[in-house]
Amino acid sequence: MTRTHTVVDSPYGPLTLVATGAELSGLYMTDQRHRPPEETFGTPAAPGDAPFAATIRQLTAYFAGELTEFDLPLRLTGTPFQRRVWDELRRIPYGETWTYGRLADRIGQPTASRAVGLANGKNPVGIIVPCHRVVGSTGGLTGYGGGLDRKRRLLAFEAGRRQLPALF
Repeated sequence: MTRTHTVVDSPYGPLTLVATGAELSGLYMTDQRHRPPEETFGTPAAPGDAPFAATIRQLTAYFAGELTEFDLPLRLTGTPFQRRVWDELRRIPYGETWTYGRLADRIGQPTASRAVGLANGKNPVGIIVPCHRVVGSTGGLTGYGGGLDRKRRLLAFEAGRRQLPALF
């Protein structure tokens, strides 16, 4: 299946959107931990191409405070365990946080909070699959592939403490 990518601006810096066919398979920030090599992103595509146009519309609405849940066709490539974690991440309500332990409980593996943390960190579609909503057992901010400053800003934004500038 063909992979394509485009780069768009955001309040968090450039976001690289990657598609596999007509499904979004990656959203990567600059300097993101576990960011795949550029050569794996496929050929450049126009922001108006599928699925980028719909992704950009929804990201724009999200950053404007008008969208709290994304509805995009996704192709998430990972182990079965990782995909279970990523599916459960999508159930964390906007503006809320869960601990790694709670996420582990939710997938039926209550002793797997460390493994959940590792899977969370390898989420290929940040923001849309809201891995930023997971915090440590005491509620403190722990690692985030996009950096703790971005995580802090995303959580503050979702809590209504700060309006982000227009995106596109």
